[in-house]
Amino acid sequence: MDENKQDGLGFAAEYDRPIPYMQRIRDYYVTLGYGTPYRWANYADVPFTKPTKPLSESRVALITTAAPYQPDKGDQGPGAAYNAGAKFYTVYSGDTAAEHDLRISHIGYDRLHTTAEDSNTWFPLPALRRAAAKGRIGEIAPRFHGAPTNRSHVTTLDVDCPELLARCRADNVDAAILVPS
Repeated sequence: MDENKQDGLGFAAEYDRPIPYMQRIRDYYVTLGYGTPYRWANYADVPFTKPTKPLSESRVALITTAAPYQPDKGDQGPGAAYNAGAKFYTVYSGDTAAEHDLRISHIGYDRLHTTAEDSNTWFPLPALRRAAAKGRIGEIAPRFHGAPTNRSHVTTLDVDCPELLARCRADNVDAAILVPS
């Protein structure tokens, strides 16, 4: 019998430990040629605004770091090697009523321990549609938005975030779901 079941706690086995992905990303950043490890954004004061109405009455936007599939940019499918050519550098938007093929080969994720086969993990538009149909959210905003992953806090804060906010405001969004890849 598994020793973890014997103790009655139900813990995972020792070999099933979480992947230390944050340290791996810091180390990877250095190997890419940046002089120092990646510094995670960690604010003392979190810019949170209390919702003014329940989610069941709110218009919700989806913001993702996934990239639109570009056939001319090489392999971008599940399990593809890191593909910087598929990266995007400006905010983009898409119609939430349409189907989209978004991928994450441009992201530096742990390819040894994941397959990237489930697009719902980086673009859960189908789940958001189901939530709207069940009345859990009021409605889906008419557009979803893509947030670039440029490895620059300054560009993200000074360029991308204001653009994302402007687009959400133009769509009269009450809340946004941020889905990093």
